[in-house]
Amino acid sequence: MKNETVVDRIYDSVFEDEDDRLCDAIPDESCSNVPRNFTLNTLNGSSTKLAEQIASPGLVLPWFLAALGAPSVFAGFLVPIKRVFSLLPQIIVAGAIRAYSHRKWFWVSAGCIQALMLLLMIVSAISFSEYIAGIGVLILFALFSTASGVGSVAFQDVMGKTIPRGRRGRLLAIRATIGGVLTLGAGLFLYSYVSGEAPVETYYYLLGGAAVLWLVGAILFALIQESPGATDGGRNAVSEFKQGIGLLKEYPPFRHFVITRILYVSVALSVPFYALYARELTGAGASNLGIFIIVTGIAQILSSPFWGLFSDRSSRTVLLLSGGFAVAGGILAIVLGVLPDEFHTALAYSPVFLLIGFAEAGVRVGRKTYLVDAAPENERPLYVAMSNTVVGAFTILAGGLGFIADTFGLVTLLTIFILLAASGSISAIILPTADKFQQ
Repeated sequence: MKNETVVDRIYDSVFEDEDDRLCDAIPDESCSNVPRNFTLNTLNGSSTKLAEQIASPGLVLPWFLAALGAPSVFAGFLVPIKRVFSLLPQIIVAGAIRAYSHRKWFWVSAGCIQALMLLLMIVSAISFSEYIAGIGVLILFALFSTASGVGSVAFQDVMGKTIPRGRRGRLLAIRATIGGVLTLGAGLFLYSYVSGEAPVETYYYLLGGAAVLWLVGAILFALIQESPGATDGGRNAVSEFKQGIGLLKEYPPFRHFVITRILYVSVALSVPFYALYARELTGAGASNLGIFIIVTGIAQILSSPFWGLFSDRSSRTVLLLSGGFAVAGGILAIVLGVLPDEFHTALAYSPVFLLIGFAEAGVRVGRKTYLVDAAPENERPLYVAMSNTVVGAFTILAGGLGFIADTFGLVTLLTIFILLAASGSISAIILPTADKFQQ
């Protein structure tokens, strides 16, 4: 009998009926470290997923800006800033990261910077007037998002080097599930102990807690055993961008994947507008925020195991179904809006966040698993960064969708999001499966 550690036994229990040393597509020397790396990556994700939710740009940060007294228009910039600043710089990172045999330190550095930016948001709120503090939060969130983009390229490359194919979707799912359980606890605490309009100090605690969680995540990621990767074929940002443009022009499957992702940007962009619609229908009390955070946690807990297992079998199908959940959530929100006032409660609106949470989790797990499985190993950072950069560029244009809400109302904008999500599902239907991507 082999001498197993506790980590080995836990890993074996997760994949009880499968070959626990399925090490295709990762370096041979990484095979024996898979249980340790899987566990560390899971703990890292549990920490950062909770951090993302208690400092969410779609839900918590808009409430934070409102508590500061900043103009409400600032809240509309949060998700576009997140998407643009996290995605556009990635083509530069992809060129730089190739020169380093160990890529995990890019994620570790990014995690520390994200923690610092959250702490500086608190400093900005304490030190400046409402308007200046709001601008400071947006600037710091842009820097936070840029660091997030650096970490994203490094994460997917490290995952591709340390976790075997067929395990990656479930890794992402377990990370999100545990993070969802912790998020549920945070929402229950907020709902139980903070009623009415929350004082701004409540948000200081939330942001401070998120900063600590990012630091914990950085420590855990630093402990991952990453085998040295190839450093040859390095390109500067210009040549990397040209290479990526060449992929889009000459490789239809990759171009099709990017188009599908662009359509699904609507899911992430819609979240703050569903939150604004919820405030409009149900009120802006902190207890309502607590309920919506609870529902977000439940969505993570329920959706992550389903999507994770499903994406290891067919990440394309995950993308297809995710659009259906987004369409259902949008239709439900619009229907609730025309119902009598007695239906305009946080509990009645909660299924909307549940469905949108399912959709957002499915898009995230599906597209990450699809590209990590489909892209050639040596060019994985380029594929990840180029797709993210193009999506980020389109997000700049999508940021103007908020003016539609101001001019024609939130219902009109939500209808547009529904149509975009449905188009994403149609595009996913004809996307090649990951195993046929390179054929």
